[in-house]
Amino acid sequence: MLIKTYGSAVFGVNALTITIEVSISSGNKYHIVGLPDNAVKESLKRIESAIQASGFKMPRQKIVVNLSPADIRKEGTSYDLPIAVGILAASGQLAGERVAEVLIAGELSLDGGIQPVKGALPIAIQAAEAGFKGFILPADNAREAAVVDNLQVYGLHHLKDLVAFFNGTTVFNPVFVDTKSEFLKNVSLHEHDFSDVKGQESIKRALEIAAAGGHNVILIGPPGAGKTMLAKRLPTILPPLSMQEALETTKVYSVSGKLSAAASLMTERPFRNPHHSISDVALVGGGANPQPGEISMAHNGVLFLDELPEFKRSVLEVMRQPLEDRKVTISRARLSVEYPASFMLIAAMNPCPCGFHNHPDKDCSCSPWVVQKYLSKISGPLMDRIDLHVEVTPVRFEELASSHPSEKSAAIRKRVISARLKQEIRFAAQTGLYYNAQMSPAQVRRLCKVNQNGLDMVSKAMEKLGLSARAFDRILKVSRTIADLAGTKNIELEHLAEAIHFRSLDRDNWAG
Repeated sequence: MLIKTYGSAVFGVNALTITIEVSISSGNKYHIVGLPDNAVKESLKRIESAIQASGFKMPRQKIVVNLSPADIRKEGTSYDLPIAVGILAASGQLAGERVAEVLIAGELSLDGGIQPVKGALPIAIQAAEAGFKGFILPADNAREAAVVDNLQVYGLHHLKDLVAFFNGTTVFNPVFVDTKSEFLKNVSLHEHDFSDVKGQESIKRALEIAAAGGHNVILIGPPGAGKTMLAKRLPTILPPLSMQEALETTKVYSVSGKLSAAASLMTERPFRNPHHSISDVALVGGGANPQPGEISMAHNGVLFLDELPEFKRSVLEVMRQPLEDRKVTISRARLSVEYPASFMLIAAMNPCPCGFHNHPDKDCSCSPWVVQKYLSKISGPLMDRIDLHVEVTPVRFEELASSHPSEKSAAIRKRVISARLKQEIRFAAQTGLYYNAQMSPAQVRRLCKVNQNGLDMVSKAMEKLGLSARAFDRILKVSRTIADLAGTKNIELEHLAEAIHFRSLDRDNWAG
């Protein structure tokens, strides 16, 4: 007897429906075909044990399982459950009338328990688009899949539950998630606040500009000046995730298997802070079985690289293309997958090995050559892609001891949201374009027009600082953001001057 069930394969952050054909005929061997990997080939042993432990019988006949389309490699353990359903239906132990109406995914343990799988959200989205009436998956993944509209999601714990579902002996209610309340529940909860930081008003201003336009920032200053403290508070002034951004981010965490069972949707912008010993594959993604890296985990959020010169040169260089394209493509001989990587890069570093170059009170023990060598660990092309270069100076004791309250994140966030709303209106006709930092060179020329006086100022700055054409575009983007924060339609001279001021590391005499 031939039975068809339906599973799914995840490629990048998208899914593809897989048809699972199970045929039972005379003979005594089990076969699984359709380009399965080792985890899929081993599934029949898990399935046999799970079926027997659940009180059912594994057919002692020839079983052929075909995973179609056969030219796509099948990886992982999510096919256990649909294959088991096919075997039980083909052997008459499970009613097969409704099997074709639902998509099934899940890993089986030897005692029949249903274990969680990766990628439940993209699979659920694909199931809804393909017209399936329901989606059966492990209970631990049910809440993340239930955010998809027009799809009944059933989270089950055991193979016995699955048989009871199809045989109609037990009624299971679909999992319901109030997406709107879930989305709003934690959208403004933050552990940190900018009011915790004493002084550093100019640095806060730079981070406000960065948040308003989605710009990349590098903070450079001596140890203990507050670089890390400031960077960790950046998410508190970013606008809340939109529903579309929340779904995009949740898909990345879903395929990585890093979404908790209690969570259904990412409601806060991610803040990723990898250690400087990270490898290039861990940062951008990849591996034998490609997985998203830290830059994709930071999608729609912040990637914070502390002690930037301590990262391996190769690790930093692989970020150059994703910073421009806002996506990363992992190519292998058999497949190519694409992960989103639209993130804000916040980097922090000391100005020299001893940390006290340009310090107002302490002497630097490094020679100019040593300082230049230390700074040269960050390549010019990478530095070009960072819009704001911010020097962080130590906070004076008077500011630390002051009882005067600092501005709270909520107040800064209102200004940032107001600037972002202007950008939403400006880019309303552009798909996938949300803020100024994402503008292409053509859009910069069209939307960041400057009068002749402004062009003369930028021309002199480029000549003096030796800026590249990319740096020119960055100055115009930052100027556009400053104008949005000021509520002005046109880019004025003071906006350009402030943007040029944030190209500190381009000065020839910066390192002495």
